[in-house]
Amino acid sequence: MRLASFAGAVAVCVLAGCAARQGGTGIPDEEAIYDLPLEEVWPSVRQFFVDNELPFREDKGSYVLETEWREEFGGSRVAGFWHRYLVLGKRETPTRSKLWIIRITRSANKTLSPTGGEIEWGVSRSLGGPGAGDGEGVPNNSFEDVADFMNQPGGENAIVAGSRQGQRDLVMEWKVFEAVEPQVAKKRAEQLVRESSPGKMVVQAPAMKSSPVPLFEIECGMPIIGLSPQVKRGGVMMLGELHGTQEVPRFVAQGVCQTAAAGTPVTVGLELPVENQERIATFLRSAGTDDDWLKLMEAPFWRSPFPDGRGSEAMANLLEQLRRLRVQGLDVDAFVFDHPKLAGQEREDAMAATVLSYVRKGPERFFLVVAGNIHPRTAEGLPWDEDYKPMGMLIAQQVEGTVALDMAYNSGTAWICAVGKKGEKLECGVKEAKGKDNGDRSFVHIWDDEDDNGFHGVFYVGPVTASLPAVRRGLGRPGADDNSIHSRMEQRSPRLSRR
Repeated sequence: MRLASFAGAVAVCVLAGCAARQGGTGIPDEEAIYDLPLEEVWPSVRQFFVDNELPFREDKGSYVLETEWREEFGGSRVAGFWHRYLVLGKRETPTRSKLWIIRITRSANKTLSPTGGEIEWGVSRSLGGPGAGDGEGVPNNSFEDVADFMNQPGGENAIVAGSRQGQRDLVMEWKVFEAVEPQVAKKRAEQLVRESSPGKMVVQAPAMKSSPVPLFEIECGMPIIGLSPQVKRGGVMMLGELHGTQEVPRFVAQGVCQTAAAGTPVTVGLELPVENQERIATFLRSAGTDDDWLKLMEAPFWRSPFPDGRGSEAMANLLEQLRRLRVQGLDVDAFVFDHPKLAGQEREDAMAATVLSYVRKGPERFFLVVAGNIHPRTAEGLPWDEDYKPMGMLIAQQVEGTVALDMAYNSGTAWICAVGKKGEKLECGVKEAKGKDNGDRSFVHIWDDEDDNGFHGVFYVGPVTASLPAVRRGLGRPGADDNSIHSRMEQRSPRLSRR
């Protein structure tokens, strides 16, 4: 009797009391532990990936499997990031087990390359055969590298070798746990019942109710640490950015994807001229054809004589990524709020009024507003004007709980417009951006008190890489003229990393 009752208690505890403990970062702060030996858990783990249409290869007998590559914002020819999972089964004790899930990320550009990762270390990087010694062979230097090289996605999804990161994904570990554990708990309860002494009254464990396993139709990238606790319907989060990087638009796209996939509708506000609102709204609701891109890029904004980074290829790609999220069924939208014909306080007033008009129309939505880092400040005054009221201050006065974040980043490059040495005119180009290394993971960190500029914390994007004006790609879809097959061949002439 006691043993059978204990079986029922175990099943209930596993579902109700042993759920992931979310820390202040919004990321689980402990491992998921299964109360069964690894060999009894593993079949359910395998079935999880089958049910969720994540094809995998398995090293049978060793409790290791690896999924196939999946493109971030799948179907977009400009997304540029792919992910796969490496799942490792581990024994906690002879009767308990756990999973380690490593998310491996690769990029078609150099964003993820470690410093020195593209240096030619040897005389030849080929292994022999046709072209050996003349730079025409397979550009790797070990049989393991060749296997990895040949295993890269082909065609449009070709990936540059060396641009890769691997990080443990606790969020994914708990997703698997929450889907698999009801089955594991049922097996455990049945096992305890079978072990009870014959002839005694047996109380069956309560039936487990499990919700359908959600399909992983959308790949949103590695979870942004600290973002989810700041998300609330009707709330506004303002990001004060350094224009002209690849990383900020990607941070926004990932944050939007992760928030919308979790069930909160998201609207993005971009510091682009309001004259572009109709074009952008039309594009987000389009099929994303080359003709749709042409109509978007025909706007004079993209051909400014002083492109300050807001018209970068990465920003154009962000619009495509938002469009793709809409196609995949997520409740995502965007608007623009800049009034470039105005100046000073008049411009700040107009920008704040535009943002607030959208916020008031969408009380059930979360608003992510991106602008140069002067505008989101919530404190009055600037070094040259102590009475200046930034857009962020005006919004915070109207929307309770508004969060303003300054950008934090590791050193790298950005496309920056600055006054030339002679002080006569603006000069735009790729320039060094000096920051501080806080690791490779993107995160949101809130301080105990706001700083002198009215920022409540920072959003960190890692090392930054310049994103050039989109118009340099022509008026069509960014990257449309790229021959992605050549990505592998680019390795024949490796260049020094800029990072």
